[in-house]
Amino acid sequence: MSPQQPTSPQKSRLRSHASSGAAGLKHRELSQSNLGQWGYDKEKERDEHIQGNIEDFFVEAEQRRFSHHKRDLLADLLDISSLLTDAASAIVDDSFLRCFQSASEDPWNWNAYLLPAWLLGVVTRYCILFPLRLILLLGGFVVFFICFFTVHNVITDRRRRNSWERTLVQFQCRMFVASWTGVVRYHGPRPVNRPNNVWVCNHTSMIDYIILTSYSPFAVIMQLHAGWIAFIQTRVLSCLGCLWFNRNEVKDRRVVGERMKAHVAAQDTTPLLIFPEGTCVNNEYCVMFKRGAFDLDATVCPIAIKYNKIFVDAFWNSRRQSFTAHLLKLMTSWAVVCDVYFLEPQTKGPDETSQQFAERVQKLIAQRANLHIAPWDGYLKYYNLGDKHPDLIEKRRKAFADVIKQHLKAEASPMSDGIDHEDQ
Repeated sequence: MSPQQPTSPQKSRLRSHASSGAAGLKHRELSQSNLGQWGYDKEKERDEHIQGNIEDFFVEAEQRRFSHHKRDLLADLLDISSLLTDAASAIVDDSFLRCFQSASEDPWNWNAYLLPAWLLGVVTRYCILFPLRLILLLGGFVVFFICFFTVHNVITDRRRRNSWERTLVQFQCRMFVASWTGVVRYHGPRPVNRPNNVWVCNHTSMIDYIILTSYSPFAVIMQLHAGWIAFIQTRVLSCLGCLWFNRNEVKDRRVVGERMKAHVAAQDTTPLLIFPEGTCVNNEYCVMFKRGAFDLDATVCPIAIKYNKIFVDAFWNSRRQSFTAHLLKLMTSWAVVCDVYFLEPQTKGPDETSQQFAERVQKLIAQRANLHIAPWDGYLKYYNLGDKHPDLIEKRRKAFADVIKQHLKAEASPMSDGIDHEDQ
């Protein structure tokens, strides 16, 4: 059964809420009650039911494979098609996981001549540069919060207040970049907000958004994080009209899509930035682009970011490292060096599908940033069949063992009959 569609009154309320411009686009956190209006709670129950049947599906498939036609014991014992399938899957997984591997650090302080230079660099980075950068960043936060909440509570004119708030967010992003000794070179024209325009960019770390906003403020569609990042997202970045969601709790693509369309169509909103990969990739590969940004019938403005890994690897592996630890790594490095390319705006061709449009823009970004295109969905990084179904392998082994037992019983039965005849 398909999810319940929004009724006409709900659609009208959504349009009236969306058409109110920046004022109507400020509160972006998706709640369970929001999604329940369109039957997303039922869709979630349906997906959980499907997930619960995955193990049974695999076991039934294994049993059908063995019972498809009658074979002898030797043929079943020597049948390695399942093992070959698993091996091929492992090779595919290896090529997929390569997109999310951090750069290996080759040791260079291997002799008595280089070790003193390396030790001097460690002392300089951790004992001199890091304290200065930390003071700069914390001082910037103090000034930012005092000014931001003063402006937010004192200035009553919405247009002036939003302008000041955007300027202060840009200031704090520049403080972040300065705390890494960021060396950023921007190529191409500065983004200018126009109706029916959307910007898309390859994604390496959350600092992508910081680097871009330090140059020109953007609203962004992003996963809602926890801790102090959640406070920044919900209490500060809401002034830019950012859209927050949680991919692990609810199926909210349609709700986010409606809000994306409202933001892009509005006249007085901040330029909307989307990371269509949906996850952080190691800046060597570019995984499949989601179609959300390309279904809006809007002009797509590609942005390519390429990091120079000579000083530090800017890739954020969120499964192994918190964002705070990631920031500490950047602040204890020599510098973050990168190039940002604002490419020519692209429009969807008359005979071009949304997927083809997404692939064309992906190719432009990959060529400019010198990335390898990988035909994988980045969301697969968050799904591990073995972790979610730990009993699956044991059930497959049991299915194979049951087939072998049937062969042994079938062969043992004639032998027992023959022995009974001889005794008679």
